Amino acid sequence: MSKTTSALRWVAIATSLTLAGCVTPGGGTISTGTAPTAATGAAGGASSVNANPTLERCDAPLGTLAVDDGRNKEWYASFGAATKITTIEPLIRLAVQQSNCFVITSVGNNRTESKLSAITDKQRNSGEFRAGSKQQKGQRVAADYYMEPSIIIDNDATGQLAAGVGGLFGGVGALVGGAMQSKASVVTLSMFDIRSGVQISISEGNATATNFGAALGGLGGGAAAGLGGFSRSPEGKATVAAFMDAYNNMVVSLRNYKAQEVKGGLGRGGQLKVGK
Repeated sequence: MSKTTSALRWVAIATSLTLAGCVTPGGGTISTGTAPTAATGAAGGASSVNANPTLERCDAPLGTLAVDDGRNKEWYASFGAATKITTIEPLIRLAVQQSNCFVITSVGNNRTESKLSAITDKQRNSGEFRAGSKQQKGQRVAADYYMEPSIIIDNDATGQLAAGVGGLFGGVGALVGGAMQSKASVVTLSMFDIRSGVQISISEGNATATNFGAALGGLGGGAAAGLGGFSRSPEGKATVAAFMDAYNNMVVSLRNYKAQEVKGGLGRGGQLKVGK
């Protein structure tokens, strides 16, 4: 083993101990550490287990919610291809239910909604299920609000960490640092009142994550193993943390919610009149 290779391994190991799991949202510190993403734990009704301690919460739900699964959005395909992340929506649903701010319905996820509708139709119309199963119409719960996630900036390399590692470890560090980047994600969450179509709230969230990139290539098995878990999809982790940041911002604003009033009523022509 050459001295350069040995030094590279030590730099990589030191860097992984210092930075592994480093995902930082714009609104605070969310360290993924041993957790796969910033959304962790479980939810059951109004109870939650092992939720991220930074998650904003509500004393009582504000209504029922439909969460868009994003599959038909223009950003979905490119995001999945770049990060190997198959979906974001379940983690948003997890955070929302843990917060107790909304009761989540199946509406919004086309696959889930299609499956539930097919099961309902079979149980209601096949004649094979027991009497008293309450399969008549009128059992489904309507959604009051619709939440739409959007990824504005994904995988934007800031390069700050590369320079830092290069300066810290000198020439050898520059070889590793040159393959490291700090990836930034910027997202939004929009929420609409379904009955009126009026936008109730919109929030921005952002986060950065370390990407060790090609630094794994020449380091051999030991160092690569030390970095591998975190380097699999730092951009995806940063995006989840960004959505957590956006949701926290939204909850804070909704606690102080005040409906926008227009003189004469909404949709009645407004106050910005035009000449004849």
